[in-house]
Parts: sequence; structure tokens; C-alpha cells
Amino acid sequence: MTRYDPEIPPNATAWLALDEQVRIDTVRAYHRQARIKPPTLHAHAVFHVIIENQIAQRLEPVIRALARLTSDGLSRHDALHAMGCVLREHLVELSKADIQDTPEAANSRYFAAVERSTAKLRRQEYGDEDES
Repeated sequence: MTRYDPEIPPNATAWLALDEQVRIDTVRAYHRQARIKPPTLHAHAVFHVIIENQIAQRLEPVIRALARLTSDGLSRHDALHAMGCVLREHLVELSKADIQDTPEAANSRYFAAVERSTAKLRRQEYGDEDES
């Protein structure tokens, strides 16, 4: 796999066989070539990679959310952004000192948030042309 396009699902086996840094570099290259300039390109690429990894690993809540978000009118790229925003919010919440979750409980909360994500929420919170 030499190119990444967020509108085309990468082959799961080939994607997961890549070194993590290669995945990140490939996503960064796509955004540079597409002239998409998120506030922090490296962080943006890392979130893309995490969500693509979850899809490639066939994590059912993420697979269902991707299908729902795209059927509700988001492009695959925007659906990845929507799930990346859920992940970012989840990580911020986890970083707060008072949370003492087990990994299983933390994952359950994240998956529940992914399941609640909708195209309408995405548009209300970030607009149609978000580049986060």
C-alpha cells in the first residue's frame, strides 16, 4: 500500500501489516497532496490511523457507526473525522484525574459514544466543511 485515500477503505490486511509510522506518514501525505490543512497535521493523521485501525480490526461499534454515518450522508472521510472527534473527546475525558475506569469500562464508554454519533450531530458541532 503506497497511497491513502480516506474515501476508499484500505485493505485491512495490508493496512495492519504496515508499520504504524508508515500509516501515519501515508495519511499525512494524503492531506498534504489534497491541500487539507488541519490545525495539527500530525495529530490529525494519528486520529485517522487509529480509526482506520479500528475499522481494519473489525471493531463492530466502529463498523456500525461508519455505515450509519455514511448512509446519513457523510463522506467516508467526514465519517472518520466524526469518529475521530468522539475518540478525542473520550481521551480528554480519560485524562481527567477523577476517572478510575478499568480498560473494559473505558472501552465500553467509548464504543457507546461512537454508537451515539450521528451525521446531524457532526454537522451541528463542526459544520459540513470541518477539517479536524
